[in-house]
Amino acid sequence: MAFFPASSTYPGMLGELYSAAFTAPAFNWLCSPAITELETIVLDWLADLLALPTCYSSNGEGGGVIQGSASEAIVTVMVAGRERAIRNAVDGLEEGEERERKVGETRGRLVALGSEQSHSSTAKAALIAGVRYRAVPCRMEDDMAMKGVTLRATLEQCEREGLIPFYLTTTLGTTATCATDRFGEIAEVASDWSNLWIHVDAAYAGAALICEEFQHLTRHFEVFDSFDVNMHKWLLTNFDASCLYVKKRRNLIDALSITPSYLRNEFSESGLVTDYRDWQIPLGRRFRALKIWFVMRTYGVQGLKAHIRNHIRLGELFHSLVKSRPDVFRVLTPPAFALTVLTVVPRLSSHSVTATSQLNPAHEAYTNDFTPDAGSQATVDANAVTKEVYESVNRQGEIFLTSSVIAGNYAIRVVSANPKAEE
Repeated sequence: MAFFPASSTYPGMLGELYSAAFTAPAFNWLCSPAITELETIVLDWLADLLALPTCYSSNGEGGGVIQGSASEAIVTVMVAGRERAIRNAVDGLEEGEERERKVGETRGRLVALGSEQSHSSTAKAALIAGVRYRAVPCRMEDDMAMKGVTLRATLEQCEREGLIPFYLTTTLGTTATCATDRFGEIAEVASDWSNLWIHVDAAYAGAALICEEFQHLTRHFEVFDSFDVNMHKWLLTNFDASCLYVKKRRNLIDALSITPSYLRNEFSESGLVTDYRDWQIPLGRRFRALKIWFVMRTYGVQGLKAHIRNHIRLGELFHSLVKSRPDVFRVLTPPAFALTVLTVVPRLSSHSVTATSQLNPAHEAYTNDFTPDAGSQATVDANAVTKEVYESVNRQGEIFLTSSVIAGNYAIRVVSANPKAEE
């Protein structure tokens, strides 16, 4: 109930066992053709299952590759976005001192963006890529989602500072509240920043896209550059199986391909085969596609959909139980993807307290001369009691919960998406 699930199933473990027996390096097609081609096949299957736009399919200019984690995927596409921005900046300049000077100047002005609710991996990726980082504000009244208007304002502020925005992480299911950014608004803003690489981090909640009722969320993905979902979170596949899709695989290859003489071969140079070493940061890689194949063939489309829908149903049930006790709990943000975020109501508080000028007999402290801001004092009291309840539950050791601070509110997160969760 604490963290997003990290599923481990018999089919996944069996696929991992067979993969370990093969122990293939799988860095290019020549040394591991079957491993390479099965990865392409299962990722195209998954793209269809998630209703991703066809531009992410290997049949066109895009395609998928299995990474170790969503964080690794973000680093990979941020480097690809950085190199694309630099290539665009020096386009038309011949090799030489002027070009090198322009590369250095551009690199020093690049800035990556994510929302305040983006996973910390985006800020970490910026450190690794050697670029600056800016956070786009999120508000409670927007359910902590990133909106187009705040994104545009942040982009314009970056440009006023002389910076070059080149990358953005937008999120389907943030870690703290499972908020979904306003993709339509972001796509509209993107039309004015063609140099901006937009990545959709759907590490956990992206799994829900296999259900038709959530597939409307992919409507604007064809405008974006990449998408990532972790099968090892909610899709019954044991760690690690992070599925990264790019709209134009050439951007990854141009950024990450270095071919020394000992890796050259006629098949790679023909351009007719895929060498996944050029789609990732490491050279070698494991046979992770096999466990995905085992899981998908074992559970099937309907089995995976039933798995997701059952957990969402349990999340809605838990939310209804929380809502039935407004005297004890307050739901902080709308429940989403089997996650409920709540705070504990102080025993003497009132839900309607808004100002010291309004009498509140249920809480004398909010109406005396020593409390100038009743709303702030209510938050302080709620934070204190919520933290106390959270720590008390975890001390007992029967269940484990996680907490978060959202717009100044200390909150408890309860995740219903666990394989052993029951009504």
